[in-house]
Parts: sequence; C-alpha cells; structure tokens
Amino acid sequence: MNTDQLLRVGEIDVEIVRKKIKNLHLGVYPPHGRVRVAAPPAVSDEAIRLAVVTRMGWIKRQQAKFSAQARQSARDYVSGETHFHFGTAYRLKVINRQGASSVKNTGDRIELSAPPGSDRDFRERVFQRWQRQKLRDRAGPLVDHWARVYDVAIPEFGIKRMRTKWGTCNAAAHRIWLNLELAKKPLACIDYLVCHEVAHFIEGSHGDRFIALMDLHMPRWRVIRAELNSEPLGHEEWDH
Repeated sequence: MNTDQLLRVGEIDVEIVRKKIKNLHLGVYPPHGRVRVAAPPAVSDEAIRLAVVTRMGWIKRQQAKFSAQARQSARDYVSGETHFHFGTAYRLKVINRQGASSVKNTGDRIELSAPPGSDRDFRERVFQRWQRQKLRDRAGPLVDHWARVYDVAIPEFGIKRMRTKWGTCNAAAHRIWLNLELAKKPLACIDYLVCHEVAHFIEGSHGDRFIALMDLHMPRWRVIRAELNSEPLGHEEWDH
C-alpha cells in the first residue's frame, strides 16, 4: 500500500492512498475536514480529481460541520476544570498532598493528589497514567471478546497518544493500538473501535467485505461511529 501522495484539487489538498480494493472511497475526517481518497492502483490521478470535483459540495458541507464542532481547550490540570471520563463530564479537584500521587473519581468529580508545587506537566502525567490504566481495564475484555467473535487469535494491544487516529491494527505483529484519547469517550465508542480494529485481522481494507463484517457483528456501528466523531474533540487532532 502506498501512502502520503497529495493531490491539489482547487483549494483542497487530497491525501491519496493506493491499495488493492475494487472501488474508490472518499472520506472527510475531523477535526479540520482532511480529505482522503483510497483508490485501486489502476485509477489515475485525473480520475481521482474528477471524483473529488464531483463531490465537492458534499466535501465542503462536511468540512463546515467539523469547523462548527465543539472543542475542548488545552487542559491545565487545576481545580475547577471539566474533564471527560468514559463519556461523563467530571469537575477536577487538585489536592496538594505529600506522598505518592494518585487519581480517583468520586461522585461528580475527579480528585488528583499531587505534591505541593508540582507543575502542570507533572499533574498531566499522573492524570494520563490513571486514564491509561482505566482504558486498559475496559478495553482488555473487549479485545478478548471480539477476538472470539471473529475467531482470531487474541491480539496484543497497547495504548498510546496518537495525533491522527483513534486506533490502528498491525496484522503482521498481531497487535492493535488504541488512542489514549478514547479514555474520554463513551464505552460504546471504545467497543466499536475495538470491534473495528480486530475486524482488520480478517479484512485489511475498509471495502465491502469489511463493511459486511461490521454490519453482521455490530449493526449500529455507523451510529456509534457518528457519536464518536460528534463528541467534543480534544485540543489535539484525532480521527478514524
């Protein structure tokens, strides 16, 4: 598969991915309306250009939706901030306390304990370490479940911050990666994302066979995907 080819169409840069699929697929992705075309190797640049021009009205409408979408500002990890945890908004309370740092959610708030004088970056690391563990606890059983559903060997999975994807699948290493940002999203979104990535062990593309697998095992996947992309976005850039 060849990636990273850019084609300028009017005022829009189009990312082109060449891979072994039957039909051309055009998508517009959050947060800024990035345009991406997956196309068979035999399809010419001019044919791709024509496809983009033909759907320019739809592309601009999608980009306008993303421009209007709610977005969180950068977090400073101070008392009073709102932080999302599995789709629920919590008020953060920072407690200055000697000893080991910790995070816990109680009622309608999340409490972050850190030594007096700790800076913003330190508090962020503590908070994200907690997010990572909570996401791992939730995602682990889902990875096992979907591996059984698809009748594939249970893959390894990891969690990391990614700037452009909600998740990735490495079929050769039999491993999936989940974006740490998913710790903020509703549990149904995490379930969808794991289902999506494990399905790639059977079908690597997003073509008709992949869509059929998703339709069979998660009939509402399009609704959940829309929910994932309509949730308030972080100040960094994520898409799937």
